[in-house]
Amino acid sequence: MNIITSLLNNLNYPTIFFLMMLESTVVPVPSELVVSPAAYHAAGGNMNMWLVILFATLGADLGATINYVVAYYVGRPVIYRFANSRLGHLCLLNQEKVEKSEKYFDDHGKLATITGRLIPGIRHLISIPAGLAKMHYGHFLLYTTIGASVWNIILAALGWYLHTIVPEDQLHDKLLEYGDYLKYGIIAIVLLVVIYFVAKKQIKKLSKKS
Repeated sequence: MNIITSLLNNLNYPTIFFLMMLESTVVPVPSELVVSPAAYHAAGGNMNMWLVILFATLGADLGATINYVVAYYVGRPVIYRFANSRLGHLCLLNQEKVEKSEKYFDDHGKLATITGRLIPGIRHLISIPAGLAKMHYGHFLLYTTIGASVWNIILAALGWYLHTIVPEDQLHDKLLEYGDYLKYGIIAIVLLVVIYFVAKKQIKKLSKKS
């Protein structure tokens, strides 16, 4: 973890890519401590905002693809065995979390690959049930890219905004403070999106029957 801390303190495009790749696998790297500080520095003219988002999204895509491929080929028993292992627990992983992500995927289908990227606790695991379900990789990558892009844009906007009101030595504490509000807001938005699509589907079914 000392290596990750060192990388977080020396953000550039390759480290953003690498850290976001780890965050999208099973390594506990908080994305808000990667993208938002990078955007904070971009607001100060040290980096490019859009390249920050691009490299963060590409890293997320690669990390999610690793999860997808592993789940696709090794199957549920091996995934659960790892989740229950000591190494899995060091990665803050357990069977309950994997089951939760599977249930979310089963309940919401392809939409889960987009919205799941925005939900804390599910975001980095949603690619596992997609692999277990053998979802078409082209669709998986498209939806993952959309979800990851939206999340990274939100985090980047937060970092850009904080540059206008917070000195750098207070950035970490403010990110933790704003991170809680951000999580609740994102969950509310995702619920509204899910409700919209479920309602739309039900209305379509009823119109066909009539």
